[in-house]
Amino acid sequence: MFSKILIANRGEIACRVIRTAKAMGIKTVAVYSEPDADALHVREADEAVAIGPAAAAQSYLAIEKIIAVCKQTGAEAVHPGYGFLSENRKFAAALKEAGIVFIGPDAHAIAAMGDKIESKKLAKEAGVNSVPGYLGVIKDAEEAVKIAKEIGYPVMIKASAGGGGKGMRIARNDQETRDGFRSASSEARSSFGDDRVFIEKFVEEPRHIEIQVLADGHGNCIYLGERECSIQRRHQKVIEEAPSPFLDEKARRAMGEQAVALAKAVHYKSAGTVEFIVDAKRNFYFLEMNTRLQVEHPVTEMVTGLDLVEQMIRIAGGEKLKIKQSDVKLNGWAIEARVYAEDPLRNFLPSTGRLVRYREPAEGPAVRVDSGVYEGAEISMFYDPMIAKLVTHGEDRPSAIAAMCEALDSFYIRGLGHNIGFLSALMAHPRFRAGRLTTGFIAEEFRDGFQGVHLPEEARGDIVAVAAVVHQSYARRAVSSAPRFKNAAPVANGKWVVKIGKEQHEVTVVETAMGHAVIEGKRSRELVSAWQIGDPIYRGRVDNRPIIVQMERDGIGYRIAHGGAQLKVLVLAPRAAKLAGHMLEKTPPDMSKYLLSPMPGLLVAIAVQEGQDIKAGQELAVVEAMKMENLLRAERDGKVAKLHAKAGDSLSVDQVIVEFA
Repeated sequence: MFSKILIANRGEIACRVIRTAKAMGIKTVAVYSEPDADALHVREADEAVAIGPAAAAQSYLAIEKIIAVCKQTGAEAVHPGYGFLSENRKFAAALKEAGIVFIGPDAHAIAAMGDKIESKKLAKEAGVNSVPGYLGVIKDAEEAVKIAKEIGYPVMIKASAGGGGKGMRIARNDQETRDGFRSASSEARSSFGDDRVFIEKFVEEPRHIEIQVLADGHGNCIYLGERECSIQRRHQKVIEEAPSPFLDEKARRAMGEQAVALAKAVHYKSAGTVEFIVDAKRNFYFLEMNTRLQVEHPVTEMVTGLDLVEQMIRIAGGEKLKIKQSDVKLNGWAIEARVYAEDPLRNFLPSTGRLVRYREPAEGPAVRVDSGVYEGAEISMFYDPMIAKLVTHGEDRPSAIAAMCEALDSFYIRGLGHNIGFLSALMAHPRFRAGRLTTGFIAEEFRDGFQGVHLPEEARGDIVAVAAVVHQSYARRAVSSAPRFKNAAPVANGKWVVKIGKEQHEVTVVETAMGHAVIEGKRSRELVSAWQIGDPIYRGRVDNRPIIVQMERDGIGYRIAHGGAQLKVLVLAPRAAKLAGHMLEKTPPDMSKYLLSPMPGLLVAIAVQEGQDIKAGQELAVVEAMKMENLLRAERDGKVAKLHAKAGDSLSVDQVIVEFA
């Protein structure tokens, strides 16, 4: 077994590999770019070496630099994680030539299956069902339109060397094909250094289900069940689970055996994933093979009890698999939610900044958190916006979902935008709970984007009760020490008016032997909790039902998060509530005459000039962040009065780019 390995990656996956390596008694070497000098993976590794500036091409994608670090530190093997060089056959070949072991498949398998065009040809030759499409190299946008028409709309434009949702576009007409070809090629070039794209038929109402395989270098290959990855946004997976609520044992076995046959056909060695698109009748078609560890591998680990990173390291070290297909048993249910630095209320645009406060849910048998950050760390604009992966396990799907809901309510993040509210909304959605999933789920159920969560009446009543109890604790502390104020009486009698927007709830808080009773009209709620002043998370029980509420002071009120809802709450004495009714509301300024940057990022291009007349839908600017290009268009006809930024500028969120006359 290796004594030292290098992790050619960053973030949560680098930390994930380091943890397993340490458990195996293997020393680790981290590499890092300039913005990652204080990153968690740098702190957790035994050694860390700087390899260049922020641009991935000059750091995490620089093969010669990583090999040089291996030689410098004496690392005998390299784990590539996912993304970056994980599916780069040149990297695997260069390591082999340098006498360093690649913890992954051989270069020929990466070449065969890592290239999506070639892998589809091989799958077809092996008799595997494939989605209809054009697998040749497409020269330009007009040829793309011609091919799309021949296949028939809708079509999917995909980067040949792509992955992680990068370089993918759905096109339903000629113009969308032209735009999609251009943007997919551009994203592919910047993310993978390969601008080739191909086009295939887009299967309506599809499910995305993948099979995890493990193969050693001695001819043994097994499958570890499936993962349901249909909940996606912009082709990026958001929620994954194992097993799938859709497959029966017959379909699972058929897909697993086909995945194994495909892996054996290319003499695969390591952990890999064969992805399928599955229709409503459980017909499945080969989509691609990922010759690396998947982001969502923890759900498979939770239901099988296997450590896939350990298996990869042992296989790379020449060991045989110690388990047979008959040994693989699926235990319970696991769900993974990807926590991203993004703003769901702004169409999920990336959010960068410092994690001013960061507290993960407590880990245990039912909860696992894979992260690469810490309180005070920075989420930069240079890399993927993932903060953490939250994984829960239960004896069945409903219990895994319940555990996820509690864990999301416990996940405390401040300082930048995040998608926890949206993830909670997904968990609570009736269609999700029923398991009626397709890759179009988010687009279909959130047609107008995510508008936040409106809690049902009973849940709002629980929030009112918690807010009243918490506020009374703060208020009593405020009047308990000198100097004493004459207005202490309203605190003593426990009468409060809780305002949520225009709602007003008149409540009375009474101390009980176990905690508090909150009375509103004829309804009384019993609250029991060990919460203490200053804790931003209230964890307790309401009428013997568990509840977790994030609650912090916001001026004279509170910001409350629960069940995906974000609420502003005021708790006032009855007299103060009456006077507050006479306060005027502040009207926000009119910003309709400006084009604002919807996110922090780089202004790649401005397509208009001062004095130019513009039409609704016309391209105005392109802003890039987190390796994704975002095209900004005019909402209405008008005229450009002034340009406030130029190509190459770094923009903050809501920074003015263009002013209209």
